[in-house]
Amino acid sequence: MFQKVLIANRGEIASRIIRTCQKMNIQTVAIYSEPDADKPFVREADESYPLGGSRVNESYLNVEKVLEIAEQANVDAIHPGYGLLSENGDFANSIEAKGITFIGPSPDVMTKMGSKVAARKTMQEAGVPVIPGTESAVETPEDAIEAAKEIGYPIMLKASAGGGGIGMQIVNNDEELQKAFESNSKRATMFFGDGTMFLEKKIVEPHHVEIQILADGIGNTIHLFERECSIQRRHQKVIEEAPSPFISEDTRQRMGEAAVKAAKTIGYKNAGTIEFLVDKDQHFYFLEMNTRLQVEHPITEEITGLDIVEEQLRIAAGEELRHKQEDLMIQGHALEVRIYAEDPKTFYPAPGQMTSLSLPEGDYVRHELAVDGSSFVSPFYDPMIAKCITSASNRNDAIQLMEKALKEYHVEGIKTNLPMLRDILALDAFKRGNTNTHFIETYYLKEEAK
Repeated sequence: MFQKVLIANRGEIASRIIRTCQKMNIQTVAIYSEPDADKPFVREADESYPLGGSRVNESYLNVEKVLEIAEQANVDAIHPGYGLLSENGDFANSIEAKGITFIGPSPDVMTKMGSKVAARKTMQEAGVPVIPGTESAVETPEDAIEAAKEIGYPIMLKASAGGGGIGMQIVNNDEELQKAFESNSKRATMFFGDGTMFLEKKIVEPHHVEIQILADGIGNTIHLFERECSIQRRHQKVIEEAPSPFISEDTRQRMGEAAVKAAKTIGYKNAGTIEFLVDKDQHFYFLEMNTRLQVEHPITEEITGLDIVEEQLRIAAGEELRHKQEDLMIQGHALEVRIYAEDPKTFYPAPGQMTSLSLPEGDYVRHELAVDGSSFVSPFYDPMIAKCITSASNRNDAIQLMEKALKEYHVEGIKTNLPMLRDILALDAFKRGNTNTHFIETYYLKEEAK
């Protein structure tokens, strides 16, 4: 097993990884930017090193500086967390070139699945259902319009290298597609260095359901069931739950088998997630693969009893999977809400100085925190400041516990989305499990407008 691990990340996920490393008697190294110098994860690590700068390109995306610290600290592995450099194949290659283990899949697989066009083609070859769309990139607006005629509107225009909803737009006719193509291609180029676009058929009333997988280095692959991630704003997840209240046991089994098949086809190793869109008739289609730890992994841990970060470390260290598929079963129900420093009405980030933080207490609630009561929430990073997780033997009880937790959750000094979260959980539509990706527009915003 590793002796010392550097966490190439920040905030709540850095703290989360540190916690498991401490449990496994692995020393930890934190790296931090200037605005993060006083954050909890910096204090929690055994060693901490400054990266300098405020913006991500000056700090957490500074590969040369990260590797310099890794060598200075004499670490034998690097955990990338999620976001930032976590799916950067060049970063993983640079780590391995230094004789340091990257805690994740191979750089080749990461790069391949990072392109949505290439990933889509790979899934088709593996026999995994994909959404009807273009088989290769579309180069011009004219090409896109021609392809759209064959697929049929509405169309989802997507950036091949995109993520977080960047470069993605629904279009309903030729005129909209003409305008959207150039603007989204430019935006994708600015954010990802790749303006390649492709088209997919827009699925009506879709659910966003993902399957967590684990795979070791000798060919063993299992899935840890599904997560329902349909409650989103601006294509960013807000509330997740496991298992999904929507899919049937038959759909669950077929999706799990498809995810395992996909992972085996590409020779995947470590933890990963296959994301699907599921239509109202429970037909499911491959959406993308995340070759890293997911923000919402705690709810899978709650219903399986596994520590996914520990499994990542063990796999990266060369160990065989300790669990077989037939040994796993869903144990109860879990919910996770993402607490953002943002205006609950406009969804715009609302950074600033926190003056107080009061958390619900008890065995029924799990916290993953990026801040403490005196933290300054920087405008330079993602505005998520915490995750709150509840679990129970059934969905209704898990919801009631989350409602209790959110009533007792208080943040002062900055705006947060806590009012929105409380309101969503109180909606009858949520309690019934009507949680497709249009939920916020269909139910929450309409309720707010009354």
